[in-house]
This record gives sequence, structure tokens and C-alpha cells, in this order.
Amino acid sequence: MLNPPVTFRTTQRGFTLVEMTIVLVIIGLIIGAVAIGKDVVRNAEYQKVGNKFIYEWKKTYDQYYQRTGVRLGDSQVAPTGMVNGNETQIGGQPASSGNLNGAVAGLPENYSNTGLRICHGQGFAQNAVGMGDPGLAVQDLRALMQRIGIRMPPGRGEGKEDRFEYTDTNGNAAELQVCFQWNPPGTISGAGNVMVIRGLTPDLARYLDQLVDGKPDALEGRFRAQDARLNSSEPSHQQPGHEWEANNTYANAEAAPTATGVGQNRDEDRIVLRTAHWVMDQ
Repeated sequence: MLNPPVTFRTTQRGFTLVEMTIVLVIIGLIIGAVAIGKDVVRNAEYQKVGNKFIYEWKKTYDQYYQRTGVRLGDSQVAPTGMVNGNETQIGGQPASSGNLNGAVAGLPENYSNTGLRICHGQGFAQNAVGMGDPGLAVQDLRALMQRIGIRMPPGRGEGKEDRFEYTDTNGNAAELQVCFQWNPPGTISGAGNVMVIRGLTPDLARYLDQLVDGKPDALEGRFRAQDARLNSSEPSHQQPGHEWEANNTYANAEAAPTATGVGQNRDEDRIVLRTAHWVMDQ
């Protein structure tokens, strides 16, 4: 007796709910990893700016003082205590030769031609990255350092040690520039000798502020925002915290940026740039 043929039936079925859940979880993990990866790269770049450039220039400034006994660009014959003091005048004469009889007290208020910014080249146009830029000094930052044999941070390369290239959160290239100047008493961004850091995005400014001060307050501590209006009209002591007046949604400085407002916010726009003053120890 012959056995009847065996018939195989193929059952078609879709993904189970568990399988779809697993796939969605994997996709979510991949997307999250990409987003976290971008943040890791961004934070690593900020750390590089702080540790390999800004802090190295702070050490370079201190090294200049240790080798010469005066502030950057000051007169070794008759020190004024001010950056670029060699170009200042007192009693209508150069600080290095005037006031020999002590007719005028050697206080900053009695000097003229003070506060000129020592840079290497022009860099940003005046007030292009925040209002309040003074004029440029005759003395050159790179020449002053080379004159006494100080090795500067590498920056962007030979001849551009005062610059550092990075990208903003939209992927556009930006450049930092380091200069030095003396601020008169009462300057809200910090009185005395300061490092001027130009070309900071708001995020990078807050990161460096927290790195130096422990909190990102634009008007308190040793790391502050440069702003001509705030520098002349508002106090800084014992007032509520003040955020940096910009965020990464603004396309340009003319947009009247605020810390909490929303600007143009297009992915291709350059992020607004800011200038900071870091008060030096010397």
C-alpha cells in the first residue's frame, strides 16, 4: 500500500513586535552614538583650544615677565606696570625719560597714550567681534617675544603663533587671535593687564570662562566679556550673574544677540563671534 504524498506548506509571517522593538532600539543607539560622537569631538576641540593655545599663551606672557622683569612691552628703564608701557607718556614726555624729578605721581591716571593693544598684525577689524577695541600699538607681539628668545605656542604655524583655527557648531571655519592690553581702573571687563581673546563662539567663551573661573559669568571673575556699553554703564560687584550676550543661533553681531533669544538659526550661517578679556597675574 502506497503512502500518500507529503505536502509542505510554507507559512509567511512578518516581524514580531519584539523584533521590531529590537531594531528600533538599535537604530536609536546608532543615532545617539553619532550625536554623542559629535559632542565628544566638539569638547575635545574646546579642550585643545584651552590647554594647547589659551593657557600656553598665559604661560608665555608670564615667562616674558620672568625674563625681563616688566610687563609685555613695558619700559625696562622706567617701568609703568602696564602692557605697552614703552609707548606711554607722562608729563608730555616718553615714560622712559620723562618725570625725572618726580613732579607727577607715577600713577596710571597720570600717563597718556595708554591702553593700546599689542597684537601681531591687524587680524579682526575694529569692533568686529564685540564693541570696545582700542587702537593698535606700534610694538608687535611676535617681535617682542622673539627679541628675548621666548618660544611661542605653535598656533596656526610659523608667523601665525597668535592665531588658532577651529570650526563653529555649523562647521564654518573661525579663527582666534590673542592680543594683550592694559585696561584703566573701572573697566568692567577687568582692570589692569589683560589677554584679549578675539573670535570666540558663545559656547567656546562659556567653556573657557568656566575653565578659568569655575562659572561662565560674563561680568565676574578673571575671564569676562568685552562690551563697550556694559564696560561703562554697569557695575560688576555683587550683582546677579550675567550670561554671555549671544548663543549659537545668531548669524551675525548685528542681530542684537542675547543669551536666551533665538536668531536666524540656519545651518550654513557663521555663529556670532565674541571677544573676552582674561586678567593677567602680572
